[in-house]
Amino acid sequence: MRALTGMEPDRWAEERRRGLTIDLGFAWTDLPSGRTVAVVDVPGHERFIGNMLAGIGPVPAALLVVAADDGWSAQTEEHVAVLDALGVRHALLAVTKSDLADPAPVLADATERLAATSMGAVPGLAVSALTGSGLPELSAALEQLLAGLPAPDTAAPVRLWIDRAFTIKGAGTVVTGTLAGGTVAPEDRLRLGDRDVVVRGVQSLGRPVERAQATARVALNLRGIAVEEIRRGDALLTPGAFRSTTEVDVTLVGAPEGRLPGEAVVHVGSATVGARVRPLDGAVVRLRLDAALPLRIGDRLILRDPGARRVLGADVRDVDPPELRRRGAARARAAELAARPAGADGAAAELARRGIVRTAEFTAMGWTLPAEAVEHGPWLLAAELAGTLADRVPDVVARYRRLRPLEPGPPVDVVRRALELPDVELVRALVRPPLALRDGRVADAGAELPPEVQRAVDTVRARLADDPFAAPEVPELAAAALGPRELAAAVRSGQLVRIAEGVYLAPGIAEVARARLAALPQPFTLSQARQAWGTSRRVAVPLMEWLDAQGITARLPDNTRRLR
Repeated sequence: MRALTGMEPDRWAEERRRGLTIDLGFAWTDLPSGRTVAVVDVPGHERFIGNMLAGIGPVPAALLVVAADDGWSAQTEEHVAVLDALGVRHALLAVTKSDLADPAPVLADATERLAATSMGAVPGLAVSALTGSGLPELSAALEQLLAGLPAPDTAAPVRLWIDRAFTIKGAGTVVTGTLAGGTVAPEDRLRLGDRDVVVRGVQSLGRPVERAQATARVALNLRGIAVEEIRRGDALLTPGAFRSTTEVDVTLVGAPEGRLPGEAVVHVGSATVGARVRPLDGAVVRLRLDAALPLRIGDRLILRDPGARRVLGADVRDVDPPELRRRGAARARAAELAARPAGADGAAAELARRGIVRTAEFTAMGWTLPAEAVEHGPWLLAAELAGTLADRVPDVVARYRRLRPLEPGPPVDVVRRALELPDVELVRALVRPPLALRDGRVADAGAELPPEVQRAVDTVRARLADDPFAAPEVPELAAAALGPRELAAAVRSGQLVRIAEGVYLAPGIAEVARARLAALPQPFTLSQARQAWGTSRRVAVPLMEWLDAQGITARLPDNTRRLR
């Protein structure tokens, strides 16, 4: 690293004294093309495998170093097993100390071993840090490696796994990590554990930047948190974009040799947590984590069995798995996950299983929204379930009206409970014509009044057709069996208009009243209006106030009125 970058990645005096990398080191350099490459230097000794895993988790490519005078070692085997378990596909092999031994046998051996891993055919070359031999070729190979990497998603939510936290005098708390996706800029608000923090400043490779885009090594100056409150393995997150979980279902990558351990160490990003391992069936395993981690569908974890010195890759399949209570549930769950397709089809299958879920929770799990899903407000419904529920709404309305024929339909909360929905807002997404939402109810637009009520209403309307302002008095209405409930039903059906308590007129009364008032000199008195309408004060007073409220007339300071 010193020969390639001119920087010393070993930060500790003990590392330099012993010539042994203990913790993560960081270096970078500009390649001949002007492209910058940053390197996380990880320790090779088996005692520091945890530090090694914290460094390689978020990076997109690996530079594997094997010494010509030492060859493929147990530590090399362990590191390659980790890279293979992580599914790393982009790598470069450098055989160092080519001035001390013939590098050809080691190059051939290492290349053959790597071909059987996720990295496949890895380009290899011999270098000497002492003489400089092969370093120009190494720079050119790094250029090709970087050019072949897939473009990072700079619009993705941020999940920065912290690998260092320290303080700088005059600046405060600083954290570093590898930004694998998204963009970070000063004044961004990010989530750290259960609190929000604000980014005061951003540096990348030792220089302040206005914004850092993936993939990049970044140092963030944070406001509002002390360095003692941060540790390696914490993650800075875009608020609401990730779901922290202590239970995940995963699928192991490759067939494990021997029995799975009951307990393992889980590594993801720079985080390390213990976990209890519960095999479900085949390659599907449920992990109960000792501490919550912000995981998403598709994340690749490392399961390490310290006792057997083996590592396994595991793909996250569900960050909010269902409980397994019944006999055979574990095997059925494993079969379900094994059969689940990838990508958009997998998201549709998961939404179909859940039926209804908050959209923010669904995307925070790592799923994309299925094209056929029904989105309403904060909720997401599986298309098939939405159709089934919508088909049930007319039956709910019909049953309710049979019990309460004077009401146009049930209140929305009654429908919500009947359909077992978590929110009344979802009812709106399920109402189809001829049903409609009206006054907080799911109403049948074609609903009819009971025959005896309809006959009484027709009698009142016939009387009003002859004299629009001859509102029947309360005893007359009662004699016709038109009580408060029946009258309210007639109003809801649009056959009568309630002017005031005990005063009911026909629809269109506002236009008729206005036309007669227009013939009066403006402004006019209540007495003049009453005479124009040919009615009593019992009707004229509330009707005039109703017209005021409707904005048809305006009351003046001297208690006269005029038309608006």
